[in-house]
Amino acid sequence: MLHAIARMLDPLLRLLWPPPPGRHRPPCAHILSVRPLPEPGPRPVPAPEPYLRGEDSPLVRPYLLAHERRQAEARRQRGRRRALWLAVHGIDIGPRVIHGREVAA
Repeated sequence: MLHAIARMLDPLLRLLWPPPPGRHRPPCAHILSVRPLPEPGPRPVPAPEPYLRGEDSPLVRPYLLAHERRQAEARRQRGRRRALWLAVHGIDIGPRVIHGREVAA
């Protein structure tokens, strides 16, 4: 790992701080020997993952389920109250099917 870091930093350091001029220093004393990297083979292409939809996920936040249940129950209760209020005023909008049998309104 240290050799790889030295290979990456060596060209940068040579650009920033060129070697000082001098008679007794060889010009290429600080150059590291660099081995060529092996040719990479073809990379395997990963299969695309299908898009996940929230409805397909088994993980559902419980407070969302509780909110939906409360909304459905409130909707049914409003319907029952409306039917009762209309029945008090003489308008019958009761259920069309009682115990599996259709009734006339």
